[in-house]
Amino acid sequence: MTDSRTEQPLMRHSPSTGSGSPDVWGIHDPATGSVQYVCADPATRQAALIDVVWNFDLRACRFSTRSMEQVLDLVRAQGLEVAWILDTHPHADHVTASALLKERTGATTAIGARTAEIATLWAGFYNLPGAFDPARDYDRLLEDDAVLPLGDCSLRVMFSPGHTLGSISYLCGDAGFIHDTLMQPDAGTARADFPGGDSAALWDSIQAILALPEQTRLFIGHDYGTKTRSTPEWEATVARHRAENTHVRNGTQREAWIARRDSRDAGLALPTNMLAALQINLRGGRLPPVEEDGEAYLKFPVNRF
Repeated sequence: MTDSRTEQPLMRHSPSTGSGSPDVWGIHDPATGSVQYVCADPATRQAALIDVVWNFDLRACRFSTRSMEQVLDLVRAQGLEVAWILDTHPHADHVTASALLKERTGATTAIGARTAEIATLWAGFYNLPGAFDPARDYDRLLEDDAVLPLGDCSLRVMFSPGHTLGSISYLCGDAGFIHDTLMQPDAGTARADFPGGDSAALWDSIQAILALPEQTRLFIGHDYGTKTRSTPEWEATVARHRAENTHVRNGTQREAWIARRDSRDAGLALPTNMLAALQINLRGGRLPPVEEDGEAYLKFPVNRF
């Protein structure tokens, strides 16, 4: 693999390490650098699907289900029963497949409870009052420390704001699905400059993650490679992050990290799909209502960002 953004999707299995530990499959989406996860109880074969992508071509404004089908193919091949369809936050870089997955599987959809605040914030940017209602479009809005049964395993919600004001992580045995907090150790940490984001809150969220047991397998939301690594990666232990993470290894000082994060974020462009994706993701992965011609349309604020 020479360029993680242009090559074929890559899948890896991280096997259970024992009682209470899930099997985890990660599937990298090369177009957006996103990683989709299947988290399954080895005994009962119940599974949670986390941050699954609905592929979107911005140039043509067309969708495909290529990535979602790859996830569902894996579910069938492994004999899994989908119990949960989970998002960690309303994504800025890709469109969520949660609504489509619910149609296909009948499983329960969920996202963090403070997504309601993100919805209110973005309804203002789009001038679409009342358009977004996460309580309508998700089956569950999850509070900190909520526990979701998954066969002989369980998923615990950890409130992890900073990247967005409503981001959550999912902890399942020795596996943590930590979305846009940490990147791989050689890439550092995620950005915190979107509306409602906060670098100080992100620091606190990262420290809570790094306080988990050392052998916890941390599964990140994205990987874009680095100047010296082109093959996508998405798993590393807490111990490895503490020792090697280029932004937050042991000994890093809070104020120095916040200053570095804010400085880096100031030079970053918006994700390519952000203004399209959020108005779908804040509907739980549903398109806007069709208009009188039978078509759905997206709306873009001009000169706001």
